[in-house]
Amino acid sequence: MTVVRFGSGADVRAAAQDGSRGQAGRDLRLVPAALVVWAGALVGLLCGWPVAACVGAAAVAGGVLLWLRAHRHRSRAVHAAVALVGCGVLVAGPLTARLHGVEHDPVRSAAEDGAIAELRVELRERPRLLRSDSGGGLGDGTAQGDRRSVLVPVEVVSARVGTGDDAEAVHTTGRMLLIGPAEGWEHLLPGQRTNAVASLAAARPGELTVAVGFVRGPPEGTSEASWWQRSAAMLREGLRSAAGVLGEDEAGLLPGIVVGDTSGQSERVRQEFLDSGLSHLTAVSGTHVGIVCGAVLLLARVLRFGPTVSASVAGVVLVGFVVLVGYQPSVLRAGVMGTLSLAALVLGRRRSAVPALSVAVGGLVLYDPAMATSMAFTLSVVSTAGLVFLASRWAATLGGRRLPPGAAEAVAVPVAAFVVTVPVLGGMVGEISLVSVVANLLATPVVAPVMVLGVLATVVAPLSPDVAELLVHVAGPGVSWLVWVARESAAVPGAVLAWPPGWWGGLLAAVIMVAVLVAFRHRLARTAVVVALVMVLVVLTGVHVVVPGWPPGRWSVVACDVGQGDGLVLATGQPGRAVVVDTGQEPGALDRCLNRLGVDRVPLVVVSHLHADHFGGLQGVFEGRSVGAIAVGQGRTPSWAWQAVVNEARSRQVRLVELSAGDTVSWDALTLDVLGPHYTAPAARQETGEETEDSESSEDGTAINNASLVLRASTPAGRILLTGDIEVAAQGDLLARGVDVRAEILKVPHHGSRHTRREFLTAVRARVALVSVGADNSHGHPNGEIVRTLRGSGALIARTDEGGDIAVVPGDTEDAPVVVRRGQDNRRET
Repeated sequence: MTVVRFGSGADVRAAAQDGSRGQAGRDLRLVPAALVVWAGALVGLLCGWPVAACVGAAAVAGGVLLWLRAHRHRSRAVHAAVALVGCGVLVAGPLTARLHGVEHDPVRSAAEDGAIAELRVELRERPRLLRSDSGGGLGDGTAQGDRRSVLVPVEVVSARVGTGDDAEAVHTTGRMLLIGPAEGWEHLLPGQRTNAVASLAAARPGELTVAVGFVRGPPEGTSEASWWQRSAAMLREGLRSAAGVLGEDEAGLLPGIVVGDTSGQSERVRQEFLDSGLSHLTAVSGTHVGIVCGAVLLLARVLRFGPTVSASVAGVVLVGFVVLVGYQPSVLRAGVMGTLSLAALVLGRRRSAVPALSVAVGGLVLYDPAMATSMAFTLSVVSTAGLVFLASRWAATLGGRRLPPGAAEAVAVPVAAFVVTVPVLGGMVGEISLVSVVANLLATPVVAPVMVLGVLATVVAPLSPDVAELLVHVAGPGVSWLVWVARESAAVPGAVLAWPPGWWGGLLAAVIMVAVLVAFRHRLARTAVVVALVMVLVVLTGVHVVVPGWPPGRWSVVACDVGQGDGLVLATGQPGRAVVVDTGQEPGALDRCLNRLGVDRVPLVVVSHLHADHFGGLQGVFEGRSVGAIAVGQGRTPSWAWQAVVNEARSRQVRLVELSAGDTVSWDALTLDVLGPHYTAPAARQETGEETEDSESSEDGTAINNASLVLRASTPAGRILLTGDIEVAAQGDLLARGVDVRAEILKVPHHGSRHTRREFLTAVRARVALVSVGADNSHGHPNGEIVRTLRGSGALIARTDEGGDIAVVPGDTEDAPVVVRRGQDNRRET
């Protein structure tokens, strides 16, 4: 997942003012002090508070030595020495004391024991939907329903460990992350206080959080939010309502661009913005602050206000914008830098970008040491530094070669941001977007107009919704352009490069970037790099010509790589038309698979049962395609999942049909026979509608699995047995009833779960066993014994976690299908 964050336009312009003067024109005196604060908090969180104390002490000693040397030579470095000593004292003192308190917080000890706690907490940020890759329940908010969960960052006001009369009050001022149901929690606002009973769990190392709390019920005893937070919530709601006049993707994206509200953003668009390197547009940072303040200052200039009045008005707008967006690390960094830049405007100071960045980094990390390990904060800082130290110089160089100033800046900014953020992304995410520079070049021209129109619509919405909708309509083409750029960029083969995560991966990326920068300073090296790139392009083109493309001709079924879930596509014999059986958990994965297969018409979507890893991606089937109907079995639990499917069918205006044993549906080259379920779960289980993340350990989840539709597809490649997630009881019921389950191709039940009968696998007599499973999943799928049983019966096992999308095509004989794995070498096996 690739994220690239840019600093504000103000950062670039401030740097450009002195960019032509070279490094000597920049004031670097506060940089060492800021780095000491950041380093002290970072190593303190990762290695313990004593190490932070050592960093602070070393900074004090170094600052004293620097002061003595600077004082002797009457150098300007004396100011840097004073700042270094002051920050060293703050690191060794207050910051270290805070880290010591967090490490020895009594709630942290209780969390390690898995205790229950009664809490009074104060919200630090707005609750946000929790996304997860788990395949069992829908606890991630990726589809509508009452089982969504939210992540709530809080400060603990008071705590009692235990319950009832055994509860013991403990003194704590730590912070926690609460995970609870969206209902009751998602509308809370920062600053509100509430009560909760939570099951405690240990927090991840390297964080200021003392514990994670799992909350089952709604908040109680909630205080009233401040008027400014209520006003901000009203403005955000007005923007979401006004954005509803746009298409579905655009309506969810616009609030993200304007105020960082991604609650309505579809999973597909979110992933495409990550892959294309455009996700910084929905994570409010310096770019957004620069556009807002720049627009206010431009208006003030038109009205002929003086510097003091202009900066004051811009400052008020900036404070309101930060409250509207929220107190995320990148927003606070941008807000502090914007405030300092406005102060510099009033004082007539130039070349203030580096001191402003240094003060922002040092001050914010001292205020909140957790920012030292925050990826959002890190990306925000390093990208701004890249604009200050690299983009301004490169823009000046390009301008000297007769490139117009605007075009020079447009090229220099994304390239500089890419260069400096690659080590961070490589080390912290393990992925690098190779298309981010081009995507940002294409996106940049429309960002500012969309942002300004969106902010105006936000302000106007409570007063005149019609005017707000008109402004949104004007911004609509720009938002659609951004969606198109992200979608097309993410679809480029090899758009995202996997990278070794961790410190060594980040260091390797940094070394490569430095080597490239050094090489490009010499003409011979630049020529060598260009020649190497041309050779790579020629080789890749040749490989593409020699190796057959995707999809293979005459494919009958494709098991799409949708992670931990099922998503199968069956060819109907008509070009561009296919039946989909289950959709995985996320819309984007199945949508991309269907795009690769060239499917634009889906006469039938079959949902085998109501678990999120089988219907959560339903929305992706409708992206740019016509759908005839959605087919379900007789199961109606859990009720929230059933309602989600009903709502999707209703909103798309497609029929919802029920299949039962004995039904048959046919197309030119495909026939579906419904074999089950005959098995009926106990009524008590079906009525609960409850499930857990691992359905194997839940009786209710097992009942839902055993209610899966069982289909036999007759195709040119042979018979395919599609089993959903049926487990031991349903498999035994099919065998006891004498149902003919023989098939050349088996979609292995429940991703290869251990809850599978060996005699069932033997009865199928499959030549090919398709296992749709997520890499390194937490369920242990597929089970080793099941894999050995399949191999022992002579089946070729094809797993999506190992081969990506897997196609089955007809072989020389009907009982010898051919497996084609999508990949660089498209291997064929029989």
